[in-house]
Amino acid sequence: MPEDQFFKDEIKKPADFKFGAGVANVFDDMVNRSVPYYGEMQRMIAELAADHAKTGGLVYDLGCSTGTTMIGMNTMVSNDIKFVGIDDSSEMLKKCESKLQEAGFTRKYELVCADISSNVEITNADVIVLCLTMQFVRPMHRARLLQRIFDGMNPGGALILVEKILAEDSHFNRDFITYYYNYKRRNSYSELEISQKREALENVLIPYKLSENTGMLKDAGFAHCELFFKWYNFTGIIAIKK
Repeated sequence: MPEDQFFKDEIKKPADFKFGAGVANVFDDMVNRSVPYYGEMQRMIAELAADHAKTGGLVYDLGCSTGTTMIGMNTMVSNDIKFVGIDDSSEMLKKCESKLQEAGFTRKYELVCADISSNVEITNADVIVLCLTMQFVRPMHRARLLQRIFDGMNPGGALILVEKILAEDSHFNRDFITYYYNYKRRNSYSELEISQKREALENVLIPYKLSENTGMLKDAGFAHCELFFKWYNFTGIIAIKK
C-alpha cells in the first residue's frame, strides 16, 4: 500500500483535515500506523457482525472509507447477506470499489455517497458499523444520527462503534495522549507529521468521553451496551436493540 507521507513536508497554510484524493490514496497505511491494534479491531468487528447478521437483513458500514471493514466482515458473514457502505467522500468510495473488486467480492453490496449526518435512509439493519466515524460527525448531529440508526435496526440488531475518546479524568487524558503520540513515533511518524496532523484534525475530529458515548446509546434506546476493546484513548462498544 502507498506510504502515508501526507504531512511529511511543512504546510504553509494549515487547513482542516479532509478525506480527499490525497488522503484516500494513503489512507490504509495512515490508519494502520495511527490506530493501535487496528487489524485486531477489524477482526473483532467481523466476528461480532457475523454473530448478529441474519439472512434477509442488511449490514451497514457508515463511513466505510476504503472498504477495509467490509472486506473483513466478508470473511465471516454469510454470503447471502447484503452489505451497504456509505461515505461522503467520492474519492474514498472509488478506492473502496477498487479494493472490493480486488478482494473478489461475490456478495450483493451497494456503495452510497452521502453525508450520514443528514437524512440517509437506514432500514432492515441487523448490523451497523461506525468504525472511527462518529468522532467526525458534528456533535449537534450525533444524538439524531444514533436515533435514526436505532429506528432503522431490526430487534436484536447490533451497533458496533469504534471511537477515539477522551479520558474521564483530564489527568489521564494528558497521559493517554502522550502514550498515543509515542505509538505514532514508534511507527515512524516525525514530530512535524504528528503536529501538523493534530492541527488539521483539531476542529474536525471531536472525541467524547466513554460515558458520553454510552449515555447517547442508552438515550437512543439501546438496551444492552458493552465495551469490547480499550487501548488508552481508543475504544470499541457493541450496543444491542432489544
